[in-house]
Amino acid sequence: MIEASQFVEHVRKLGYSQYSGVPCSFLKPFINYVIDDPTLDYIGAASEGEAVGITMGAYLAGRKTVTMCQNSGLGNMVNPLTSLNYPFQIPTLLITTWRGQPGVKDEPQHEQMGRVTKDLLDAIEIPSLPFPSEESQIAEVMDAAEEHMNRTHRPFALIMAKGSVAPHKLQSSQSPEIHVCETTINGFGDIADRFTRTEALNALLENLSGDEAIIATTGKTGRELFTLADRENQIYVVGGMGTASGIGLGVAHARPDQPVVVVDGDGAALMKMGALATIGYHQPKNLLHVILDNEQHDSTGGQQTVSSTTHFAAIAAACNYRRAVATDNPADLPEIIREARANEGPTLLHVKIRPGSPDELGRPTVKPFEVKDRFMQFLRNRS
Repeated sequence: MIEASQFVEHVRKLGYSQYSGVPCSFLKPFINYVIDDPTLDYIGAASEGEAVGITMGAYLAGRKTVTMCQNSGLGNMVNPLTSLNYPFQIPTLLITTWRGQPGVKDEPQHEQMGRVTKDLLDAIEIPSLPFPSEESQIAEVMDAAEEHMNRTHRPFALIMAKGSVAPHKLQSSQSPEIHVCETTINGFGDIADRFTRTEALNALLENLSGDEAIIATTGKTGRELFTLADRENQIYVVGGMGTASGIGLGVAHARPDQPVVVVDGDGAALMKMGALATIGYHQPKNLLHVILDNEQHDSTGGQQTVSSTTHFAAIAAACNYRRAVATDNPADLPEIIREARANEGPTLLHVKIRPGSPDELGRPTVKPFEVKDRFMQFLRNRS
């Protein structure tokens, strides 16, 4: 058994400063130690997949990251780990617990995942080692993890068995900023009068300052943005549906001097709606969160989402965003965007748009890791 400080202080010297995850009782002393240290960052995520998005954003902004979960939640990470971290070449030190370890008494819901935890990591090509339970093991384990991540630019996992880390009682408490959200919800009119997605993206680009880091969600949003204007300050979230907002939070939190715009879709926002609560809690003043809502999964054939009965601006207000606006009037959009950039966020802009996209719409021709490299260079130049 090791003290939490022994591991955290070792990896601190290696440059790790951003932590995110969903707790497990095995992780409790480790997370508590990080939370108690004001020089380290811990962002508690609403879901394990969201945590992967947050640490991806932090990495894009120049941080080395640790992403944590109970192995029962490892399945929630599989999609972003394979469809984001792999193609974009994003490393993170992944720490998963080993509930249901064979031969160790545990609850029945952990039995199967306990048997297959390492096999699951092997299947998604993430190498792993046991989390160190002795101080003498820490350097060797981290040397192996660092070698892999530096060579492949992809995650490495440590599997934490029960009793690996000595108890650490949480000493600190957090006091979030509470705001009465400035909310403007305009009535939605005839669908024929709404922007197309292309028109909405054009209006967004024309009324931003040009210095923003733009994170575009999966599917046709990223494809249309690439077609309209492929720029180094834009990243196209080609996989990991629902994680664009988490990535945006990760960038905005790590770089509070850098304006960040997330361009989300209704289906993606619905998939990880808990991210709105995480954003509202952490209050990134530099974040504009835009949801382009055509009430469809447009990229997969136009199947309806449930957004026709979902009021995203009201949800953002309930989640402690500072400002929330809903509109479907193209004439409103330029002023709303300029006001959002001129005021402190987080701001949510819910824009109802018409379904459909341009015929023969292409896809990004720049490889994801190349998009990542130039986006990171953009952020470095901005610093």
